Amino acid sequence: MGVTCSRRHKGRVTFLSLPGRRLIGSIPPQIGNLSFLRAINLVDNSFYGEIPQEIGRLFRLRILNLGGNSFRGEITSNISFCSSVEVLNVTINGLVGRIPEGLENLTRKKLNTLLLGLNNLTGTIPKWLGNASSLVQLHLGQNNLHGSIPYELGRLSTLSSFVVGQNNLSGIVPPAIYNLSSLIILSAEGNQLRGQIPSDIGLTLPKLRGIFFGINQLTGRLPVSLLNASQLKFIGFEANNFSGPVPRNIGGLSALERLTLGKNQLEIVEGDDFSFLTSLTNCSNLSILDIGGNRLKGQLPPSIANFSSKLEMLSLSGNQISGTVSEGIGNMIGLTFLDFSNNFLTGEIPTSMGKLERLQDLRLFQNRLSGTIPSSFGNLTQLLYLPLGENNLKGEIPPSLGNCRNLEGVYLSQNKISGVIPKELFSSRSLYLILLAGNLLSGSLPLELGNLINLRYLDISDNRLSGEIPNTLGTCLMIGKLYMQDNLFVGSIPSSFSALKSLEYLDLSRNSLSGRIPKYLQNLTMLQSLNLSFNRFEGEVPYEGVFRNASAVSVAGNQNLCGGIEKFKLPPCKVQGLKKKQRSRNLKLVIPIVSCSILLVALLVYFTWAKRSNRKATTMLQTQELFPKISYAELSQATNGFSSSNLIGEGSFGTVYKGITHGMQIAVKVLNLKQKGAFKSFLAECEALRNIRHRNLIKVLTVCSSIDFKGVDFKAIVYEFMQNGSLEEWLHSHEVQVGVQHFSFIQRLEIAIEVAHAIEYLHYHCQPAIVHGDLKPSNILLDHEMVAHVGDFGLSRFLIPNMQTSSIGIKGTIGYVAPEYGMGGRVSVAGDVFSFGILLLEMITRKRPTDEIFKDGMNLHQFAKLALPERVMDIVDPSLLQELQSIDENVGDARRRRRERRISIKEILITFARIAVLCSMDSPNDRMEMKDVVAQLYDIKKKFPGNH
Repeated sequence: MGVTCSRRHKGRVTFLSLPGRRLIGSIPPQIGNLSFLRAINLVDNSFYGEIPQEIGRLFRLRILNLGGNSFRGEITSNISFCSSVEVLNVTINGLVGRIPEGLENLTRKKLNTLLLGLNNLTGTIPKWLGNASSLVQLHLGQNNLHGSIPYELGRLSTLSSFVVGQNNLSGIVPPAIYNLSSLIILSAEGNQLRGQIPSDIGLTLPKLRGIFFGINQLTGRLPVSLLNASQLKFIGFEANNFSGPVPRNIGGLSALERLTLGKNQLEIVEGDDFSFLTSLTNCSNLSILDIGGNRLKGQLPPSIANFSSKLEMLSLSGNQISGTVSEGIGNMIGLTFLDFSNNFLTGEIPTSMGKLERLQDLRLFQNRLSGTIPSSFGNLTQLLYLPLGENNLKGEIPPSLGNCRNLEGVYLSQNKISGVIPKELFSSRSLYLILLAGNLLSGSLPLELGNLINLRYLDISDNRLSGEIPNTLGTCLMIGKLYMQDNLFVGSIPSSFSALKSLEYLDLSRNSLSGRIPKYLQNLTMLQSLNLSFNRFEGEVPYEGVFRNASAVSVAGNQNLCGGIEKFKLPPCKVQGLKKKQRSRNLKLVIPIVSCSILLVALLVYFTWAKRSNRKATTMLQTQELFPKISYAELSQATNGFSSSNLIGEGSFGTVYKGITHGMQIAVKVLNLKQKGAFKSFLAECEALRNIRHRNLIKVLTVCSSIDFKGVDFKAIVYEFMQNGSLEEWLHSHEVQVGVQHFSFIQRLEIAIEVAHAIEYLHYHCQPAIVHGDLKPSNILLDHEMVAHVGDFGLSRFLIPNMQTSSIGIKGTIGYVAPEYGMGGRVSVAGDVFSFGILLLEMITRKRPTDEIFKDGMNLHQFAKLALPERVMDIVDPSLLQELQSIDENVGDARRRRRERRISIKEILITFARIAVLCSMDSPNDRMEMKDVVAQLYDIKKKFPGNH
């Protein structure tokens, strides 16, 4: 089990080696009693708390490896009493404070490895580290250290790995460091270092395999002597101020795998003609080559087609490279990233680029390329970004781009592309950026544009597009920037634009649009800039919202507009006194007559419809089609004016009322539109539930998007009413606690299985997959038969393949939100699995994750994990224990009489708790998948004593 005892001294532990065992908890101070310990290796677990000072008692200790955990606090100086320590590794934790002075005692002894990187250490690098005469590895990178690199470190003659990158170090690298001939890795990137690299570095450091000085302020030339370090694999000099040429024969470093020289001031010597690039074709293991952002000038050599098929990233952007791109580039089949942008390249785009099937990012913008976009680009099915803007491309957009189903961004602006926009271009639901401005495109906008539910930015300005603006564009609810100016669009602004609540910039100027300026534009609260100038709009200009700011709105060049704020300098809208009075009298007569007529017709239609409906179904529960639409007035009547007596719940974005309409009980979720994010929550829930069907998902009957009796926006979602409330109430309500309602284990197990089924359906059987985002007991609703239904999809996200969806902005609920979301990690199905694991733990322990007992680093997950397996009965909800013990005894006796093996309740509970713990692991990669969870929960149900 990773514990070794001494042969001479029986019962004395000498080695404690448990790396990567997914262990969790704190190290007890009693570890100091294991006086014979020689090695502690707990790397890559989940230990937390402080490193106990009692470790200082272990005077025989040689190896202390605590890397890859969650230790906090300062590094205890008591480690200095472990005078025999040779290896000290505390990397990848959350340690703070300075490097303890007490460690100086170790440097004078046998210490050969000191790894303190990837923490939050502060202060300077101590000079006394230069006394560690046996030191082989010194890693201090990715901390918050400042000051200069001490000259004393130049005395570490045995040092092979020196890492101080990604700190706040300044000054120069001490010259003596470059004389440590044993150095294999030299890493100081991401600091503020200055000075030059010695010209003889390759002679003084012949064993170098990796040198990393990127993102500093270094100057001078790249040393030719680096060629003498023949084992070099990694050279990182990007983002400095290096000048002069790249060594011509740098390809002589045949082991080279990564060369990053971008963002410097490197040049080509006159008459050289990129010989260094040609030499690099000899590096058969080269995978990354970045020389972008320099001053390289000359013809692109055709020899680049001979690069290794292992090359994954090639960037020559931001130089002055001219010539054509060879057809031979199609031989570089390993490329995933190719950037030739911002150069002077001419000629046509090689059709052979269509062979680069692994390409994800192809950047050719800001060149002088001509010809057409190759239809072979349709073979690039992994492509995420296609920036070809600011060239001289012509011809049509190839429909074959529709095969690129993972596209997220298309940039074709400022070319001479003609023809219609093919509807196939909008095949990728991942598209969020489309820039087609400044071309010769004609025809109408395809209706398929409305399929792009993730579209954020659309610029089709300065083309020859015509026809009406498609109403489907209003379904692109996430769009923030919409530029359609300088085209030939006609008709009115679509009414569907009223749904574009995220819209920030809208430019429709210089078209032939007509009709009135829609008043709903003043309700788009995010709108910052609106340009409607030089069209044929007429009538009154609105006064509210963005129209209050004359500098944010342009309506010039519309001859028949009137009204608006004074700064628009428009004529007042003409409504003469007598005519106005007469119109008012007429309205007073007409409105009641029309209203009564409408009411009579509506009643006639309703009774006819109701009569037909009764022949089709006996209850409203049997079909959603029985009331596809509902008004504010109906909902108000159904809930008794949204009376507090009908209130059944409150959430982050609204309140829930029970009601009765058409003889059916309903639940009405009313959105609080003043709450930030409420409208997005409404849209997310509608989109998520629009096409999904599962018996364990809450059923949406209809939605209401209207205005209330005061003329204020009103949004509500109508669900089936769940007679037995929520799982939250059954776990934590007063009635259950005092035993009025018993909540049995088998009921909880059934609910767990039903919820798992629903989440499995969302993750594996929806296209695209859906992440719920807010699993918790209050969102698990129970119908009259205690069947569970997962509800509240206000924070759900579509999980589109290859789209890097950040979790920044996800709210969720404290205690149930996956830890990676708190660090901006990607939204994933693993986040739901974490929440489900916490849900299972809450069901078995009846303790909320925010219970006051969880403090000092302890949480519900750790509480359960520490109890497994032997103490599982100690954490079970006390109200279950009597029931479970009774079942255990009765069924156990019956099976013993039949001589069957007895499956104990304790075994059942251990399995249930273990599933919950594995689902709620800190690392997403360590969690179970929902399809496996479903299978294991079913297995528990089969084995549960007395279950039939």
